[in-house]
Amino acid sequence: MIEILNPAQLLRARDTGALVAEILQSLKSRSTVGTNLLEIDGWARQMIIEAGAVSCYVDYAPSFGRGPFGHYICTSVNDAVLHGRPYDYQLADGDLLSLDLAVSLGGVVADSAISFVVGGTRPPESLALIDATERALAAGIAAAGPDARIGDLSHAIGSVLRAAGYSVNTEFGGHGVGSTMHQDPHVSNTGRPGRGYRLRPGLLLALEPWVMADTATLVTDADGWTLRSVTGCRTAHSEHTIAITDDGAEILTRPVAVAPVN
Repeated sequence: MIEILNPAQLLRARDTGALVAEILQSLKSRSTVGTNLLEIDGWARQMIIEAGAVSCYVDYAPSFGRGPFGHYICTSVNDAVLHGRPYDYQLADGDLLSLDLAVSLGGVVADSAISFVVGGTRPPESLALIDATERALAAGIAAAGPDARIGDLSHAIGSVLRAAGYSVNTEFGGHGVGSTMHQDPHVSNTGRPGRGYRLRPGLLLALEPWVMADTATLVTDADGWTLRSVTGCRTAHSEHTIAITDDGAEILTRPVAVAPVN
C-alpha cells in the first residue's frame, strides 16, 4: 500500500517526527559508558508513554523476526546493524551504538535512526562508517521531490556509500510510512536513476542507508532479530522520515537545535 497524506495528517506527521527526534537525542545524551541497553529501552518506553504515543515495535512480528519484538527501541552495538534487540549489556568506551525508533502519534508514524560512538575513544573506522551513512542520507533527501522517482533516491544513496568504499546490501532499505510503519514503496540503498515509483506531495518516506565495514552479508543473531555483519566488523545506520512537498522534501525527524545554557 502507498499512502498519500492529506494536510491534516501532515501536520500530525510533523508532531510525530519531532517527538521521535527528541527521544533519540535524549537517549543519545544519556547513553554513556556503563549504560545498559535495557535502561535505554526503559527510557524510550517512558518517553513514548508520557507523550501519549504508541510504540511501533513492541508487538511487531514480521516474517523476518522471531515472534513479537517485545521492546520499544532497536539498540545495535558494533557488529549489529539492524533490529538490535535490547539485552543485558553495558556500553563500553568506544562502542558504536545505533538507535532506531518508530512511534505513532495521532495515527501517523515517524521512523528515524542515529549512530554514534560512546565515550571518549573514537575509532576512525567507526567515525567513517557514521559519516558515510549520514552523507548518503543527505544525498537521498536532496534527490527527493515531486516527480522524482524512487530510483533517483536509491542511486544517490548508493553512489555515496560505494564512493566511500563500502559494499551495499539490498535485503533491507527504506520504505514508505503513514498510518503504519512499513509501507510501499521500498527504497533500496542502491539503484538506477529514473526508475520506480514517481513521488507525489503528501508521501512519507523513511530513508535509511546502513553499511558494514568490510562485507555486505548479514547473519541473524540467536535472538531471532538482531542482524549482524557476518565478519564481525563494525556497522552504522542513519535514517530520517521525510515528507514529499510541492517543492522538495521536508525532514520530519530532524533534531531541533538547542541553545547552550550560559
